[in-house]
Amino acid sequence: MACTFLTFVQILQNDFVDWDDIDTLTENPFFRGLGWPQLKWMWTATLMGQYIPVTWMTLGLDYVVWGMHPAGYHLTSLLLHVANAGLFYLVVVRLLALGAAGGDARADALSVRLGAAFAALVFAVHPLRVESVAWATERRDVVCAFFWLLAVLFYVRHARGHPDEPARRRVWYWVSVGSFCVAVLSKSMAVTLPAILVILDVYPLRRFGEGPRSWLGRPAIAVWLEKVPFVLVSIAGSALAVFANRDNMVSRAELGMLERLAVSAYQVVFYLWKTVAPVRLAPLYELRTPIAALSWPFLLCAAVLLALTSFAILTRNRWPAIAAAWLASVIMLGPVSGIVQNGPQIAADRYTYLPALPWAVLAGAALSMGWRAARRSASRVAVLWLFGPAVLAAVLGVLTSIQTQTWHDSRRLWTHALAVAPSFAGHYNLGVYFDRHGDWSAAIDHYREALRIKSDRDAHYNLGVDLARQGQWGEAIAQYQEATRIKRNHAEAHYNWGIALARQGKWDEAIAHYELALSFKPELAAAHNNWGAVLARQGRWSEAIGHYREAVRIKPDHAEAHNNWAGALAQQERWDEAIVHYRRALQIRPDFGEARRSLEQLLAFQAARTR
Repeated sequence: MACTFLTFVQILQNDFVDWDDIDTLTENPFFRGLGWPQLKWMWTATLMGQYIPVTWMTLGLDYVVWGMHPAGYHLTSLLLHVANAGLFYLVVVRLLALGAAGGDARADALSVRLGAAFAALVFAVHPLRVESVAWATERRDVVCAFFWLLAVLFYVRHARGHPDEPARRRVWYWVSVGSFCVAVLSKSMAVTLPAILVILDVYPLRRFGEGPRSWLGRPAIAVWLEKVPFVLVSIAGSALAVFANRDNMVSRAELGMLERLAVSAYQVVFYLWKTVAPVRLAPLYELRTPIAALSWPFLLCAAVLLALTSFAILTRNRWPAIAAAWLASVIMLGPVSGIVQNGPQIAADRYTYLPALPWAVLAGAALSMGWRAARRSASRVAVLWLFGPAVLAAVLGVLTSIQTQTWHDSRRLWTHALAVAPSFAGHYNLGVYFDRHGDWSAAIDHYREALRIKSDRDAHYNLGVDLARQGQWGEAIAQYQEATRIKRNHAEAHYNWGIALARQGKWDEAIAHYELALSFKPELAAAHNNWGAVLARQGRWSEAIGHYREAVRIKPDHAEAHNNWAGALAQQERWDEAIVHYRRALQIRPDFGEARRSLEQLLAFQAARTR
């Protein structure tokens, strides 16, 4: 746990990043606190296609303690990950103890603890964990895993409890079910737990007997019935996940069943390879469509998958741990596999958080067995046996520490992403970063690169906005036009299209686009304000005032609308009313120079008239 904390401690210096953190945290007021309005939102929201009320509650608690300081959010995620390392150690101790039979009791106990410690360390300091821990939005992984591991720990305690203590065993069982409920409410990926518990019952708990023939015997029926509450929770969690993510699912028209199977095979092999060689990790490995399912990369991955599955089946009697780990890992990847493809990624490091656990158990078992064998030979050999795992853990820790720094800020994250795996999202998000920092030329370059990879309404729209900022009205209009072709009801694109037309003196066309924008988004106060400005340029003061009034009704603190309203009233010689609106504009924006100058001129004019 100490090693895990020290490996990740640099994330406390990291900022929020423009990879969902903006939508989920920095521009989301709804999670901030633990009052009734916030809790009601947390338990009903499906933001970004996720139903994660328990995770939202941890983020709400962070806000209560830390405000919006990113270091506090990263500290909470890190402490949860450290706790997961400890919990996993406790789980692995119990699993390895079931296989450590014979020999010196103290040596076996020591070998189990060494193996469990190594398993926990390999899991916790592996570079594939960085995305889940260093990315504030991905808090759901560490929260879900915490309760998932609690559920497994309590289940194993229940399963291995003394037969003469049924009450205590019953308590452990229902605490396990409760922990599983909380895990599912933290992230839906936990829903595969019932299948994992069945695998544990087969090996190493051996609760079904020694062979498949005993799996339907009378003692086994009770074990099967224990899974009913877990299965019910899993079904409910899966239904909630499908409902929450219904708008993000890739359709069958975009990705057919053959393509989904090809992607799933690719993912399993990809994650195994990255587990063995955790280098060139990226926040996004983009899914490029159309998928050529019968091309050599996918066929090779399918062949590797088939070979590994065959090996696990053929050696299941001699090495049951390998078969159990292989099956458990593949099952845990199910909710994020290509079969239920959602989002722009073909794979993601964060998806390995739970599926990596079985492989870490195997690593710990290998060290434990080797230690016991070495102790029987000579104590010096046993010490040397620990040298390799120690070096491996150190290497993983160094790679992880380096990887945490790629999440320091948005620019570093997406610059690294483009260096490792060029993608639409990399260029688009760097464009957004430069937009936020006022470097519009750099933003334009990245939006253009993003659009060379894939046509996208938001990239077209943002590119249009930046071109307009540079006075390139014709090119800006072309981008707005493309954005609205992809999404006809893109209200902001129509609104900005209207601005560009107005700057070109095409008043009637501009009004038509403001009208379209408001038909798609009636609460767009700025469209009423700009519509009024166009009417004012045409001398249609009364009509302009009507739109300024509507803008202020929608957004009472719209300083520009109050200022424009005052100007229109002044043109109608309604001096006193104009003064009221100038003053209101200055109350909202004390630094509003145009409103201040106009007010001073109007007051001076009135003073001159009264002399």
